[in-house]
Amino acid sequence: MTLSFVPILYFFKTPLQLNRSNIKYIFGSSVLNISFMVFSFLGVKYGLAGSGSVIITTFSPILTFLLVALLFQKQALFHQYFGLIIGIIGGIILLQLNSLEQFFNGSNIYFLLCALTWAGVTILSQHSHKHIHPIHYSFIISIVASIATFFYSFNSDLFIVFDQGIEFWIAMLYLGVLAQTVATTIFFMASGKLGSEKTSSYMFLVPVFALLFSSIILDEPIETHIIIGGLISIVAVYFINKRTLPL
Repeated sequence: MTLSFVPILYFFKTPLQLNRSNIKYIFGSSVLNISFMVFSFLGVKYGLAGSGSVIITTFSPILTFLLVALLFQKQALFHQYFGLIIGIIGGIILLQLNSLEQFFNGSNIYFLLCALTWAGVTILSQHSHKHIHPIHYSFIISIVASIATFFYSFNSDLFIVFDQGIEFWIAMLYLGVLAQTVATTIFFMASGKLGSEKTSSYMFLVPVFALLFSSIILDEPIETHIIIGGLISIVAVYFINKRTLPL
């Protein structure tokens, strides 16, 4: 991820400036970003990736709205609350949850912590736009994450990656370049222009596309409850981003 930023930084040719006002946002987002990676890997280790993608992307927008309302005393509109409720319903249908006990198991807790930490990252990225360019913001966060995770995994066999096949490296390049460098930077840029609440609402669409591509690439069946839950999530994004309710 860090290396893939080099040509992007060269293309934009914007001078990098660090000061007290932007370092606090960089430090906060770095801590939350690293926490998000740790929680997500633990969640996948003990649970299912499909469930994690739904829980994280459904509850992150909800928690973002709640954090904004709590920290900044910002009152959301009626149709936005309505969209959040619809988003929760869509997530419940996607997961086929029958009880709270089914949701609050070991792996789901990690995924819920992912949603909470990413909500914090979204809010910080919105306010960082006043102090630092989003590309520089993402670049420095990637450096901090690289250093921190290096010390975290120092006692592991780091060179084992060079024994992996072409599929592993394709996945690594896709995750590092497209999913992280490109997608995360665009997400940070969008949060500064649209606001953290509206930007996070688009995460409701992630399970829909994830399930779609899993069907195309992995030949996984798309069940009826997935289609219904996905459509409800799309409706949730519409209401959250709609400025006024129709008469």
